[in-house]
Amino acid sequence: MSRKLVAYFSAGGVTARAAKTLAEAAGADLYEIRPAVPYTGADLDWTNQKSRSSVEMNDPSSRPPMADSSADIAGHDVIFVGFPVWWYTAPTIIRTFLEAYDFGGKVIVPFATSGGSGLGKTAKTLQEVVPTAEVKEGKLLNGRVDAAELKRWADSF
Repeated sequence: MSRKLVAYFSAGGVTARAAKTLAEAAGADLYEIRPAVPYTGADLDWTNQKSRSSVEMNDPSSRPPMADSSADIAGHDVIFVGFPVWWYTAPTIIRTFLEAYDFGGKVIVPFATSGGSGLGKTAKTLQEVVPTAEVKEGKLLNGRVDAAELKRWADSF
Protein backbone atom coordinates (compact mmCIF):
# COMPACT_ATOMS: atom_id res chain seq x y z
CA MET A 1 0.00 0.00 0.00
CA SER A 2 1.38 3.39 -0.93
CA ARG A 3 1.62 6.35 1.38
CA LYS A 4 -0.55 9.23 0.20
CA LEU A 5 -0.39 12.97 0.65
CA VAL A 6 -3.04 15.56 -0.18
CA ALA A 7 -1.29 18.86 -0.92
CA TYR A 8 -3.58 21.75 -1.76
CA PHE A 9 -3.78 25.47 -2.41
CA SER A 10 -7.04 27.18 -1.52
CA ALA A 11 -7.75 30.86 -2.09
CA GLY A 12 -11.22 31.01 -0.54
CA GLY A 13 -11.70 27.82 1.47
CA VAL A 14 -13.62 25.73 -1.08
CA THR A 15 -10.59 23.69 -2.17
CA ALA A 16 -9.50 23.36 1.48
CA ARG A 17 -12.81 21.67 2.33
CA ALA A 18 -12.49 19.31 -0.65
CA ALA A 19 -8.87 18.52 0.31
CA LYS A 20 -9.77 17.69 3.90
CA THR A 21 -12.61 15.43 2.75
CA LEU A 22 -10.27 13.68 0.29
CA ALA A 23 -7.50 13.25 2.89
CA GLU A 24 -9.93 11.70 5.35
CA ALA A 25 -11.45 9.38 2.72
CA ALA A 26 -8.01 8.33 1.43
CA GLY A 27 -6.35 8.00 4.83
CA ALA A 28 -3.79 10.50 3.54
CA ASP A 29 -1.64 13.13 5.18
CA LEU A 30 -2.58 16.77 4.53
CA TYR A 31 -0.36 19.72 3.52
CA GLU A 32 -1.51 23.24 2.67
CA ILE A 33 0.39 25.07 -0.07
CA ARG A 34 0.36 28.62 1.26
CA PRO A 35 1.56 31.68 -0.63
CA ALA A 36 4.19 33.81 1.15
CA VAL A 37 1.79 36.73 0.68
CA PRO A 38 -1.84 35.66 1.10
CA TYR A 39 -4.28 36.61 -1.66
CA THR A 40 -6.82 39.33 -0.94
CA GLY A 41 -10.23 39.63 -2.55
CA ALA A 42 -8.84 42.32 -4.85
CA ASP A 43 -5.95 40.00 -5.81
CA LEU A 44 -8.47 37.38 -6.93
CA ASP A 45 -10.60 39.69 -9.09
CA TRP A 46 -10.36 37.89 -12.43
CA THR A 47 -12.29 40.73 -14.13
CA ASN A 48 -9.43 43.14 -13.39
CA GLN A 49 -6.49 42.51 -15.73
CA LYS A 50 -4.19 44.26 -13.24
CA SER A 51 -5.18 42.09 -10.27
CA ARG A 52 -2.43 39.91 -8.83
CA SER A 53 -4.00 36.65 -10.01
CA SER A 54 -4.57 38.00 -13.53
CA VAL A 55 -0.99 39.24 -13.79
CA GLU A 56 0.38 35.89 -12.53
CA MET A 57 -1.77 33.80 -14.83
CA ASN A 58 -0.86 35.90 -17.87
CA ASP A 59 2.88 35.44 -17.18
CA PRO A 60 4.09 31.88 -17.93
CA SER A 61 7.24 32.51 -15.87
CA SER A 62 5.31 33.60 -12.76
CA ARG A 63 6.22 31.60 -9.67
CA PRO A 64 4.59 33.12 -6.58
CA PRO A 65 6.72 32.27 -3.54
CA MET A 66 5.35 29.84 -0.97
CA ALA A 67 5.25 30.53 2.76
CA ASP A 68 7.27 27.34 3.38
CA SER A 69 8.58 24.26 1.65
CA SER A 70 8.14 21.67 4.37
CA ALA A 71 5.92 19.14 2.59
CA ASP A 72 7.11 15.56 3.13
CA ILE A 73 7.22 14.58 -0.52
CA ALA A 74 9.95 11.97 -0.03
CA GLY A 75 7.80 10.06 2.45
CA HIS A 76 4.88 9.63 0.05
CA ASP A 77 4.32 7.69 -3.17
CA VAL A 78 1.07 9.28 -4.34
CA ILE A 79 0.53 13.02 -4.08
CA PHE A 80 -2.91 14.46 -4.73
CA VAL A 81 -2.42 18.11 -5.71
CA GLY A 82 -5.48 20.31 -5.27
CA PHE A 83 -6.31 23.82 -6.38
CA PRO A 84 -9.09 26.07 -7.62
CA VAL A 85 -9.20 26.24 -11.42
CA TRP A 86 -7.93 29.62 -12.62
CA TRP A 87 -8.08 30.45 -16.31
CA TYR A 88 -8.84 26.79 -17.16
CA THR A 89 -5.75 25.42 -15.40
CA ALA A 90 -3.85 25.32 -12.11
CA PRO A 91 -2.78 28.59 -10.47
CA THR A 92 0.90 29.43 -10.95
CA ILE A 93 1.66 28.70 -7.28
CA ILE A 94 1.12 25.03 -8.16
CA ARG A 95 4.11 25.27 -10.50
CA THR A 96 6.08 26.85 -7.65
CA PHE A 97 5.16 23.87 -5.47
CA LEU A 98 5.99 21.25 -8.09
CA GLU A 99 9.35 22.86 -8.90
CA ALA A 100 10.32 23.06 -5.21
CA TYR A 101 10.58 19.29 -4.67
CA ASP A 102 11.88 16.12 -6.27
CA PHE A 103 8.86 14.23 -7.58
CA GLY A 104 10.92 11.58 -9.38
CA GLY A 105 9.06 8.27 -9.40
CA LYS A 106 5.98 9.74 -7.67
CA VAL A 107 2.40 9.59 -8.87
CA ILE A 108 0.71 12.99 -8.96
CA VAL A 109 -3.07 13.18 -9.11
CA PRO A 110 -4.57 16.63 -9.63
CA PHE A 111 -7.94 17.54 -8.16
CA ALA A 112 -9.69 20.85 -8.34
CA THR A 113 -12.69 22.94 -7.54
CA SER A 114 -14.24 25.19 -10.15
CA GLY A 115 -17.09 27.57 -10.56
CA GLY A 116 -17.70 26.49 -14.12
CA SER A 117 -14.76 25.14 -16.07
CA GLY A 118 -13.18 21.71 -16.11
CA LEU A 119 -9.55 20.66 -15.75
CA GLY A 120 -8.84 21.01 -19.47
CA LYS A 121 -5.23 20.10 -20.25
CA THR A 122 -4.04 20.54 -16.66
CA ALA A 123 -2.56 17.02 -16.37
CA LYS A 124 -0.51 17.53 -19.54
CA THR A 125 0.67 20.94 -18.35
CA LEU A 126 1.69 19.60 -14.94
CA GLN A 127 3.47 16.64 -16.54
CA GLU A 128 5.70 19.14 -18.37
CA VAL A 129 6.62 20.70 -15.01
CA VAL A 130 7.46 17.34 -13.38
CA PRO A 131 8.64 15.05 -16.18
CA THR A 132 10.10 12.47 -13.75
CA ALA A 133 6.70 11.90 -12.12
CA GLU A 134 3.61 10.19 -13.48
CA VAL A 135 0.78 12.72 -13.63
CA LYS A 136 -2.67 11.13 -13.80
CA GLU A 137 -5.87 12.65 -15.12
CA GLY A 138 -7.55 14.51 -12.31
CA LYS A 139 -11.00 15.02 -10.93
CA LEU A 140 -13.22 17.98 -10.07
CA LEU A 141 -14.41 17.86 -6.47
CA ASN A 142 -17.22 20.39 -6.56
CA GLY A 143 -20.11 20.54 -4.12
CA ARG A 144 -20.91 17.73 -1.73
CA VAL A 145 -18.57 14.85 -2.46
CA ASP A 146 -19.46 11.32 -1.39
CA ALA A 147 -16.75 9.99 0.95
CA ALA A 148 -17.16 6.36 -0.22
CA GLU A 149 -16.81 7.42 -3.85
CA LEU A 150 -13.74 9.49 -2.97
CA LYS A 151 -12.20 6.51 -1.15
CA ARG A 152 -12.72 4.27 -4.18
CA TRP A 153 -11.15 6.89 -6.44
CA ALA A 154 -8.19 7.52 -4.10
CA ASP A 155 -7.62 3.77 -3.64
CA SER A 156 -7.25 3.38 -7.42
CA PHE A 157 -3.81 5.04 -7.23
